[in-house]
Amino acid sequence: MNYEEFFSEQVDALQKEGRYRVFADLEREAGSFPSAKNYQAGGATDITVWCSNDYLAMGQNPVVIDAMHNALDKSGAGAGGTRNIAGTNHFHILLEQELADLHNKKAGLIFTSGYVANLTTLSTIGRMLPNCVIVSDEMNHNSMIAGIQHSRSEKKIFKHNDLQDLEAKLKEIGTNRPILIAFESVYSMDGDIAPIKQFLDLADKYNALTFIDEVHAVGLYGERGAGVAEREGLMDRIDIIQGTLAKGFGVVGGYIAGSEALCDFIRSYGDGFIFSTSLPPAVAAGALASVRYVKEHNELRVQHQERAARLKKRFIDSRIPVMPSITHIVPVLVGNPVLCKQASDELLFNHGIYVQPINYPTVPRGTERLRFTPTPLHNDQLMDKLISAMKEVWGQLGLKVAA
Repeated sequence: MNYEEFFSEQVDALQKEGRYRVFADLEREAGSFPSAKNYQAGGATDITVWCSNDYLAMGQNPVVIDAMHNALDKSGAGAGGTRNIAGTNHFHILLEQELADLHNKKAGLIFTSGYVANLTTLSTIGRMLPNCVIVSDEMNHNSMIAGIQHSRSEKKIFKHNDLQDLEAKLKEIGTNRPILIAFESVYSMDGDIAPIKQFLDLADKYNALTFIDEVHAVGLYGERGAGVAEREGLMDRIDIIQGTLAKGFGVVGGYIAGSEALCDFIRSYGDGFIFSTSLPPAVAAGALASVRYVKEHNELRVQHQERAARLKKRFIDSRIPVMPSITHIVPVLVGNPVLCKQASDELLFNHGIYVQPINYPTVPRGTERLRFTPTPLHNDQLMDKLISAMKEVWGQLGLKVAA
């Protein structure tokens, strides 16, 4: 077999379908978010980033940057090993304590990414809990799907946010087996929210554990930024809360928060935790500073929601087909992978606006979109420029407008 030919053919197939991913070569400019430089063949150009997951611009916050500088000077670059072998730095301990406090849980456990947190936690529980069944929302993130697959436990998939289908699946299982219900709070492509209370009521009824992914909500919802479950007063009813340090908190890493026994169990048996080198101390220190800051600055969340609502209204008023969303996610429907990429390219190369095309398999075929994520620093002037550019590109490509 010609291996190189096989690899090339598979990539060619993506290109022909119009969903080959091209990475924008960016250089974020400290202190100037959402401005950045985009490196192209002809050199670097100035652009505005409209699709960053650094939702509150905490990755540019001087408090976070100073904390990272200080920790780098104090502890050096790397952690020096896994958590079990010389790699547990004091900043790791402080960060886990801070995350536990954020979610009003007894313990926290940090991982190298949110992906690893999901994969490790779900695979470990599913593998170790005798006769366990994991019941998962059909729209759950790839990291949750991977964790369930690696667990090799029985799984059942329920229709997205569908209470009746979830209960039907739970009835099939009965109450004599361990059950884990896994779902997200904010679904990041459509911007919808799970019916968390109703899910928890069903969990109580069928004696099931609950696992919530708050990756696109931590920092952004709740009085202290603990997520949608905090906003709705439900954190105490959830067994395992998973989050990230890379979005609302602007750094990198993932975590879970739960009981002491649960976190100790994952710490002791989770392969993705045991065999991974620890986060660098400077990263942990930056995340620690960010969590502390975001807890105390609810005005960031107020500004963030106002900017998202403002952009949705501007799109609606301009007949740009913004998709329904009750959160900070602002998806604009294109419905074709080739045109979606063309629209993104036109905005980037001719208007200095960067928004990444979102194609299958991230979203279903026929729902290809541009996904905007305005932050508190996307001011009215930047929004005016965006709306003008979107109108021009929509007309140029003959894209559908809203009724």
